[in-house]
Amino acid sequence: MRSGISIAGLRYARAMTADRTAQKVLETNDVGLVRAIRKWDLVAIALNGIIGAGIFGLPSRVYALTGTASILAVVGCAAVVGLIVICFAEVSSRYNRSGGPYLYARQAFGSMVGFEVGWMLWLARLTSFAANCNLLVLYLTFFWPAVGAGWPRAIVITGVVVSLTVINVVGVRRATSVGNAFTIAKVLPLLLLVGVGLFFVKPQNFHAMVNPGYRPFSTAVLLLIYAFTGFETAVIPVGEVKNPRRDLPAALLIALGLVTVLYTLIQAVCVGTLPGLAQSTRPLADAAGGFMGTAGGSIITAGAAISILGNLSIIVLAAPRIPFAMAELGQLPRALSEIHLKYKTPHVSILVSGVIILVLSLSGSFMEALTISTLARLFSYLATCAALPVLRRKPGAPAALFRAPAGLALSGLAVLLSVWLLSNVSWDEGRNTIIAAALGLILYAALWFWNRRELPQGA
Repeated sequence: MRSGISIAGLRYARAMTADRTAQKVLETNDVGLVRAIRKWDLVAIALNGIIGAGIFGLPSRVYALTGTASILAVVGCAAVVGLIVICFAEVSSRYNRSGGPYLYARQAFGSMVGFEVGWMLWLARLTSFAANCNLLVLYLTFFWPAVGAGWPRAIVITGVVVSLTVINVVGVRRATSVGNAFTIAKVLPLLLLVGVGLFFVKPQNFHAMVNPGYRPFSTAVLLLIYAFTGFETAVIPVGEVKNPRRDLPAALLIALGLVTVLYTLIQAVCVGTLPGLAQSTRPLADAAGGFMGTAGGSIITAGAAISILGNLSIIVLAAPRIPFAMAELGQLPRALSEIHLKYKTPHVSILVSGVIILVLSLSGSFMEALTISTLARLFSYLATCAALPVLRRKPGAPAALFRAPAGLALSGLAVLLSVWLLSNVSWDEGRNTIIAAALGLILYAALWFWNRRELPQGA
């Protein structure tokens, strides 16, 4: 009996020691990483994460649901996402370490919830890259039809994945600079569309707005949500940010403001210049082609490809930092937390993520898993918004340098909005996500037992 009690006591002591060690790690900075990401780099990362392929197709779908009220739908969606962003701004201002939502969930709700958030967030990045990489190939067929299949497709996908992986291994400053260049390159065609298109807007296209009704309007907002997501990419590589607690809140809010203005103007130009907007499958390219000719359509199509490529570069920057952070806190194999002696980057985690991304992208059988990306992202939003009031009351939690106004009420509303977004998912869409989450719990249990399988000699 005493032996049983001793073994149980030793197991408990080991668990408590592991938790205390993880807590000490949480309270310190990432050791060995180079803090090279600045405030405006963070803004560019957030912009690059948000502006992907969605804005190039959604204006027509939203207009088909709500007509000219689609402009209000864009503003309303920005307000909804704004509540979540403000929660992220406060919670992120507490930490100097990499991990983002994984770190917040672990600190607020414990290791199991934290692991699940980190696991799902990593899968979200991997599947999102695979989907967008194949979407990039589809856009490139506009200029090179043969690239859509066979060895040309494989060469392009492999080249993209290997190039971005190598860039991230050889230094976070280089990776950030590449991301900044893509941000500028993707925004310029959109600014051209807006700057020229505003001169061709026909006022008669903005006939009296008719109330589209609750269901069509809420459906439009739900669709637009996915064009506003991706801002959380900026909070993941915090261990390589110069002044994360001070700069992250401002960067998130600036990025959301810029995107809101840009998206609103794009929707207005599409409504005002494209009479058949509701039926268009390429609304931005069709609108540009209407007032700038064939060259305009080609510019927007090229802009879409650049936008997707920029989004891929940011995914490769952020995705490996999630298993890196989990390994640092002892929840994944320690090798994933290794830092390159010369380049000061988490090279093992980058290479492992790169290999998985390449396999998923080449397989072409991952499209069903794309929903995992969206739902896992919403799950991380829910966890972060719920963490705000918990961390405010948690003894020993790092102080927040940014404090959200009416934070408790705002957090509650953001949690309800996140639940509402998740409730709109059908069973078929959610099934793969539930399976992925269950696999995460199995992996968590297996790693937990593995870490505690050995007792001190003589026990």
